[in-house]
Amino acid sequence: MTRLFTLQLLLATLLATASFGSDFWPLEYSFEETYVGEATVERGPHRVEDFDESDTLLRFVFTPRVKLGVLRLGFEYEQFSFGLSKNAPLPNTLQSVAAIVGIDTQFSDSILVRLETTPGVYSEAFRAGSNVFNMPFEIGGTYIYSPDLQLVLGVSVDVERKYPVIPGGGIRWRFQPQWVLNAVAPTPRLEYEWNKNLTLYFGATLKQTNFRVS
Repeated sequence: MTRLFTLQLLLATLLATASFGSDFWPLEYSFEETYVGEATVERGPHRVEDFDESDTLLRFVFTPRVKLGVLRLGFEYEQFSFGLSKNAPLPNTLQSVAAIVGIDTQFSDSILVRLETTPGVYSEAFRAGSNVFNMPFEIGGTYIYSPDLQLVLGVSVDVERKYPVIPGGGIRWRFQPQWVLNAVAPTPRLEYEWNKNLTLYFGATLKQTNFRVS
């Protein structure tokens, strides 16, 4: 029997990203570790509320430049660990491993567009032959009003979600040389550029993620 769980979480966390690599194979690295109290999970009409949850996310993305723009090729691993009772209708661990395939391209001097998909396995275990494959994707555009101010609009699509299409958007404003207000849903955050290869930020994430479990 296959069951579909939907996680709806509001996360507040401190995160870090880094960029490094050669000029031909530049690399972005992102690591996130989040603790959430009073989380909620749904399965059809059933809800489990007020439990602790930790979320670990690791991403590696190569960003080589090509004629059409900048490719985004890599992978990500995410694991949710829950503090649940023995009789809770949810595994203690959910995890996903997915490829990252996308491109950043430029339509004009002021308009940039990103297309990205993350095909992979989303379940509590990676068993051969199990029906746990999913391929959510995102499409977004950025209007560059000035070097310090950009307007962002996009949409996330996942046919397994309760709401398959979720819009997002906002502004990105560099109000000081090292400080950026990245007020773009679903991941608004305040960024501090430690140096050209490392950025620290504090923010929130609204997530709705689906996993198929046995």
